Amino acid sequence: MVQEDNPVTRLPPLPLMLGVAAAGIVSVSLVWLVGQQTVVALAYGGALVAVLLMLLLAARLKTAPIEGDTLQPDWSVTSVAIENRRRAVVIIDRANRMVCANSTYESWFDSISSPYDLAFDTSSREAVIAGARDAWRDGSAKVAEVRLEGLEAHYQLQIDRSGRGEAYLVWRFTELREERSYEGLSERLSGRFGEVISRSGLELALVGPDGVVLTTTPGLAERATGSRDNSLGGLEFVQLLRSDDRDRIFFAREGQQGSPQTLVHVPLDAPSADKLSDADQSPSLMLLVDSSVGLGGGWEGSGKAAIPQLEALLSALPLGLALTDRDGRFLFANKAFLRAVERVDRGLPQFPSDLVVREDKAALADTVRRFAKGATASGDMAVRLANDKEEPVSIGLAGVRGLGDAAVLLSISDSSEEKRLRRQVAQATKMQAVGQLAGGVAHDFNNVLTAIIGYCDLMLLRHTPGDSDYDDIQQIKANSNRAASLTRQLLAFSRQQTLRPVVLQLPDVVSEVSQLLKRLMGEKVEFSVRHDRELGSVRADPQQLEQVIINLAVNARDAMQMNAIKRGKQDWKGSLTLATRRVSARDVRKMGIDIMPADDYTVLIVQDTGGGIPDEHLNKIFEPFFTTKEQGKGTGLGLSTVYGIVKQSNGFIFADNVQGPDGTLIGARFTMYLPVHKGELPAIMRREEPEETNATEWSAGGKLLLVEDEDMVRAVAERALARAGYTVTTAADGEEGLGAIANGTTEFDLIVSDVVMPTMDGPAMARAIRKVKPKIPILFMSGYAEEQLRNEIDIEDMHFIPKPFSVQQINAKVAEVLSEHRK
Repeated sequence: MVQEDNPVTRLPPLPLMLGVAAAGIVSVSLVWLVGQQTVVALAYGGALVAVLLMLLLAARLKTAPIEGDTLQPDWSVTSVAIENRRRAVVIIDRANRMVCANSTYESWFDSISSPYDLAFDTSSREAVIAGARDAWRDGSAKVAEVRLEGLEAHYQLQIDRSGRGEAYLVWRFTELREERSYEGLSERLSGRFGEVISRSGLELALVGPDGVVLTTTPGLAERATGSRDNSLGGLEFVQLLRSDDRDRIFFAREGQQGSPQTLVHVPLDAPSADKLSDADQSPSLMLLVDSSVGLGGGWEGSGKAAIPQLEALLSALPLGLALTDRDGRFLFANKAFLRAVERVDRGLPQFPSDLVVREDKAALADTVRRFAKGATASGDMAVRLANDKEEPVSIGLAGVRGLGDAAVLLSISDSSEEKRLRRQVAQATKMQAVGQLAGGVAHDFNNVLTAIIGYCDLMLLRHTPGDSDYDDIQQIKANSNRAASLTRQLLAFSRQQTLRPVVLQLPDVVSEVSQLLKRLMGEKVEFSVRHDRELGSVRADPQQLEQVIINLAVNARDAMQMNAIKRGKQDWKGSLTLATRRVSARDVRKMGIDIMPADDYTVLIVQDTGGGIPDEHLNKIFEPFFTTKEQGKGTGLGLSTVYGIVKQSNGFIFADNVQGPDGTLIGARFTMYLPVHKGELPAIMRREEPEETNATEWSAGGKLLLVEDEDMVRAVAERALARAGYTVTTAADGEEGLGAIANGTTEFDLIVSDVVMPTMDGPAMARAIRKVKPKIPILFMSGYAEEQLRNEIDIEDMHFIPKPFSVQQINAKVAEVLSEHRK
C-alpha cells in the first residue's frame, strides 16, 4: 500500500533543531561582543536564519513524494472485475506482454499467453495486427470477425487503449453465434422469468440434442438437486426423473414420496418439409407440470386450471404451437402458429384438418386422434396447407397428459420466407429452361424461314409486277418476314439475340421514341414524361431499349382500352407516364431485393391507369406465350421479349400494381433498373448504324465452298450465289467440307458454313481448314446470336450472317467479305 503524506515526518528531529538554534544565538552574541556594532550583529543573525530556512526547505523537498509515483496495480483485483462467461478479456502492456486475463479467455483458447501468440488464420492475423495498431493510435479498434485454426467458432474482437498513461490494451473477444429461435432462452429460464414460472407451478428445462441439461428454472434445480443455483449442467435430463409401474413420472431425488409430474416435450426448431431431421439436432424445452398440487398452488388434479397459464407460456414462445382436445378440436394457438398458417385475421378453425387440402384432411384427423387417445408419443407429418397447395409443410404432434382438456400439442414453423425464396428459384429455373427451349426452336425455325424467303426471292426474279403470281409470292414473303420477327422475339427472350450496346443517357432514348408513342397512344391517352436530375449513363443497345419502351407502352394502351370495355365506357380517357429516376446503392439495400446487387442504377418507370394486373397473373406476366388478351389478338411474346432484352443488358425489371387512396387498383407499373456505367464516357455516346455494303461493289466472281446440313437451305443458297456469278461447291457436313479442301483440286476464295452440324460442326471444320489454308476467310450462317458465337468461337477473319436471310442479303454479304479480303 502507498503511505500517507505527513508533513511532520519530513522535518528534522527536535533536539537537532534546538541545538542549531542555540549555536546561532551564541554566534550572533560573539559577533556583537567583538565588533560592538548592533547593526552588524543583526545582519549576521538575519543571514544565518535565512540559511537555516533554506536548509529546512531542501530537506522537505527531498523527502516529499514525486507526483504519480504509485505502487503497481493489483492485477488479481482486475482479474475478478473482468470476469465474464460470455466474453474473453485479456490485457497487455506496451511490450505486448499479457498482464491479466479472465477465466473465459483461458477456457476458450486453452492459453495463458499473449493474444498475439494465438493460432489465428492468415487473414485474421493480419486484421488483428492492424486492429492493435489502430487501437494504440486512435484509442480503440474493432475487428468484425476473427478465426483460429482448429476451432469452428469465430469471434468479434474489440480493442481499447486504457490505463494511466494509456499504457495498456484491453482485448475483448465475443463469440459470433447463429441466431436461433431460442436465443436468449437459457438466461431467461435461470433468471427472474424462471422464478415467475416456478412460482406458478411449472418447471422448465432446456435440454440439448444429446439429452444433456443446459439450464433449468430455479424451482426445478431445487427439486432435482436441493439447491437453486442451477448446477445441473452436464447431467442428462433422464437422470433427474423416475417412473413407477403406472408410468407416472417423479423427480428422482423425491422418489414416489413426491408429487407426480406431467411431461411435455416442446421441440424448439420444428423440422421443415425438406429437412425432417433438423429437430434431432436442436435443443428442446421440457415442461414439467405438478399434477397433484391443489388450488392454492395454482393447479388442480385434473389440470383444468393449467390451461390459462400454459397458454400464456406458449404465447411467449417464437415457435408456432397449438393445443387440441381429445376429440381433435382446437383449444388454443399462439400468434406464431396463426402466422405460419396465414390465419392471423381469421382465427382458428374448429379442427386442424380444416387447415389442409382435401387430400390430407383424413390423414391429419386420424393422426391427431391417435396421439390424443393412445400412449404419449410424438412425431411429425408432411401436409399441404389449404392456402398454399404447392409447398408441403411439416407439422409436429405430441401427446400431452394432465393438462385438463388439452391432449395434443401441434407445432409448426413459419417458413413463409423460405417458401418465397424457393418459389423464386423455381421460377428462375423454369424461365431458364423455357429460354433454352425458345432459343432452340428459333434456330430450327430460322432454317425453315431461310428456305422460304430464299425461294420467294428466286421466284420474284422470274416474275414482274402485274403477273398473276407476283402478289401471291409477295404475300408469302411478307408472312415469312413476320414469322422471322417472331423468332427474333424468341431469341430476345432466350437472351441469344445480337446486341450492339453503346454508352447512352436513358432520357435521350425516351425523347427519340416519344413522338412515335404519341401517335401510337392516340387522343384518348394522355402521355407525359418526367426525368430525374443527374442520371447516370447506361450501356445498352438503343434500338432494343426503344423496343422495350414501345412494347410496354402498347401493352399499357391495350390494358386501358380493355379496362374501359369491361366497365362499359365508350368515351374513356387514360394516362401513360414515363419517368426516369436515380437509385443509389444505399436505396437498393433499403429495398431488400435479394436478387438485385447493391449498386447505382438508372431506372425507367412506365405507369398506366389500366386497372392493374390480377394478383394471380403477376408471377406469370413475363412468361412466354402468356397473355390476357383474347385469342388471336396477342402472341404472348411482348413482355417476355422485354424481359429478355433487359436481362441481356444486365438489368432487372419488376411489375406491380398502383393503388389509390381508397385501396382500389389504379393501374400497373413496370420498373426497369439498368446499372450505371462506371467506365470512361466516350466522346460520342451513341454510334451511328453502319452503312450496308452495296453488293455491286464486288463483281469479280469467286469460288465458294458452301457447307450446310439442311438440304433446303443449302439448295437455295447455292442457287442464289450461282446466279450472282460465283462458282459454288457444296458439302452436306463439316467432314465433307474438310475433304473438299484436303483434295486440293480447287482453290476456294471463301468458305460459307453453317455453325451447328452433325458429326463435325462449323467451328471445328474451320479450325482444321485453317491449319492447311491459314488465310482463307470464313462466313458463318446461324440462327443464334452473333455476340454469343464470337465469344464461343475464337477464329480470326471470321464473318457472320444471321438466319433467315434473303437472296440479296447473302449476295451482299459474300461480296462484302471478298471485297475486304482482296484489299
